[in-house]
Amino acid sequence: MSTTHEQLSGAGKAVRLGVTVAVGGLLLAGTVVGQDDAFPFGPFRMYATTDSLDAPVKSTRMEAVDTAGRRFALRGETVGLRRAEIEGQLGRFRDDPQRLGAVATAYRNRHPDGPGLARIEIITRHLALDGGRPTGEHHDTVDVAWTPR
Repeated sequence: MSTTHEQLSGAGKAVRLGVTVAVGGLLLAGTVVGQDDAFPFGPFRMYATTDSLDAPVKSTRMEAVDTAGRRFALRGETVGLRRAEIEGQLGRFRDDPQRLGAVATAYRNRHPDGPGLARIEIITRHLALDGGRPTGEHHDTVDVAWTPR
């Protein structure tokens, strides 16, 4: 079985070279000034940085208080919003806590016979580390709170 190789024309070589230079330029520019949103042309900082072994680890969650005063977790299956989505939108929730009203609506739609919600909070737990190992100590901060009007 014989194979024939065709020669690449000058124009074909120029196109390939131009695309290679453009992609290389985007990668270089993304590496220098890019953020996660520019991936794959920017760094994915989650894997490109390191924290101190004694820096606290943060864990975000959403909780609700119903009209009877009971507190419970609002998980993805409860309202259709996963933890990563909460963390990704945390700045928007901080800027406008009324956005949590949409979470209350989603809860009501999924649990029409459930109790009404009196409050929704986004809480961050700060877990203490010592040399990269959990100490068992933690403290919580309420990042955003919403109550119906």
